[in-house]
Amino acid sequence: MLAASPAARALGVQAGERLSAALALAPSLLLRGRDAALEHATLHELAGWAGRFTPTVSLSPPDTLLLEVRGSLRLFGGLERLLAALREGLAGLGVAARIAVAPTPLAAHWLALARPGSVLRERADWADALDALPLTVAPAGTAVTPATLELLAGVGLRTLGEARRLPREGLARRQAGALLDALARARGERPDPRPVHEPPARHTADIPLPVPVASVEPLLFVTSRLITGLAAWLEGQQAACDRFELQLDHDGGGTTRLEIVSGEPSRDAVRLMLLAREHLSVLELAAPVERVRLGADAPVSRPGHTPDLFGEAAGQREHVTLLVDRLRARLGDAALFRPVPWPDHRPERAFRTLPANARVPSAPPVAARRPCWLVEPPRPLRGVASLRWLAGPERIESGWWDGHDVRREYFVARNRDGALWWVFRDLGGDGGWYLHGYFG
Repeated sequence: MLAASPAARALGVQAGERLSAALALAPSLLLRGRDAALEHATLHELAGWAGRFTPTVSLSPPDTLLLEVRGSLRLFGGLERLLAALREGLAGLGVAARIAVAPTPLAAHWLALARPGSVLRERADWADALDALPLTVAPAGTAVTPATLELLAGVGLRTLGEARRLPREGLARRQAGALLDALARARGERPDPRPVHEPPARHTADIPLPVPVASVEPLLFVTSRLITGLAAWLEGQQAACDRFELQLDHDGGGTTRLEIVSGEPSRDAVRLMLLAREHLSVLELAAPVERVRLGADAPVSRPGHTPDLFGEAAGQREHVTLLVDRLRARLGDAALFRPVPWPDHRPERAFRTLPANARVPSAPPVAARRPCWLVEPPRPLRGVASLRWLAGPERIESGWWDGHDVRREYFVARNRDGALWWVFRDLGGDGGWYLHGYFG
């Protein structure tokens, strides 16, 4: 057995046992075959997530990530805080990890296997701490073979230190040249360059469910896990996304696709999850779901920035955008509208009510003053001689092509009570005066 869950371990089942022995201890044990493809995908997903801590991430398949964090220590406030952030993030992803720190990647790898939690700081004798590690760690990340270990165990060697103290010629005669090379790299006596993981241009992740589910609540939990990985991938690239897709694979075939759209590019996992929750909460499942997939591409560059001095304006803008996004997710794009400026000189036609996600044409700049409050329809005026004229005339002649022709002269005027009015004289009709708006 490769691994055992906490419930299985409580029954006495341990990793490494034979299957027959495990079933003897727990006859109701639920067994699942190892999925190498899923392990590979998970390791690459975690490598993208680790990019939030350092740009130098290397893979050591099948189950190890190596992070060069020297340059990130000041950013995170020191090694202890960085390790705490790593553990918290991994717990949020539902991943159990063994972490160790050392001056070389191979030393950190071996320590994570044999002495998880170890921290070797760089000083003159740091490498001597590796001598106590068992020889069984040597194949990890190296070309050392089990046959070499078996040969060395046959002559009584149990630790790396015992092997290191043997004459090099003796080890070479015993076909242990790979172990000599590994020891030199682990101790920093020989260069150990590692290829840096390049995050993919498109983020994809999926989680198979233990059993098909027919309710939304389990899907919310799985989706939260997937979105946490998406947010970390975006953060590692200093990017954000304004849309992603959830795909629900149904038991027996069939797929439901949900496009989650945000009005503003974001990498905030809480925000993205709120939008996904709105979509899932109104979804009627056609059949039980056996797998949830997430895909996102075309990230928008969004480097970190210094927040606003007081924080109010930016915060209010984000709250409004999030409200609009949630309403769109809950009610649909066709149910949400907004007034926008429109390139038309006629005041009553200088705006349109468009769907919230519609592309808005650019309106020409208007040099003249315009009131915020229009009177519709314009109100006839009598006794305009009592008005005090402040600005005008501004002539508007437009609309002959669509049957709503207007010919007017507009003025800004003040009435007896001190209110500012926007009035016009109708040149194309009865020649009368009309009130068309109030200035605040």
